[in-house]
Amino acid sequence: MPATLKTLFIPTALALAAALPLSANADTSRNLGWIEQGVIEPADMTVKFKLDTGALTSSMHAEDIERFERDGQPWVRFKVALEDLKSESIISETFERPLERDLRVRGAGGSEERPVVRMDVCIAGERLNEEFSLRDRSNMHYPVLLGRRTLDNLGNVDSNLTYTAEPDCGTDNA
Repeated sequence: MPATLKTLFIPTALALAAALPLSANADTSRNLGWIEQGVIEPADMTVKFKLDTGALTSSMHAEDIERFERDGQPWVRFKVALEDLKSESIISETFERPLERDLRVRGAGGSEERPVVRMDVCIAGERLNEEFSLRDRSNMHYPVLLGRRTLDNLGNVDSNLTYTAEPDCGTDNA
């Protein structure tokens, strides 16, 4: 290749190559904080969600977890009773969901098996139907933890930010 073509071609090619990743991600790039408000649906319960890039599976506060069978299939019944951030009152809702799978969690205190169910949540204007492991999180600051599987659908997490987006999904997104 002649030197004059190299001086024109190489800088242009490098500039185009550098611009491609930026334009390819421009529509999906969104920075959310490590703590956001979210809504547990259909209870319309607004609570704090922790966006945890260190966790793979999302987790949700649940009490009185009971396994049962419906039409020969495993189901889970559980209660979610939390303070709603908007009304500042306790909202209590009992849910029944098909059991998706069991999750074995190992930690410093040993290991435990948790049921995993699908739940509808709204965060940053996005309505999601995601898997959540159920456990009593009443001794934790955040009743809902979003793991990497869920975060893949939302955008980037910036650990310097909190409360960057309204959780409103409206009724037209149903």
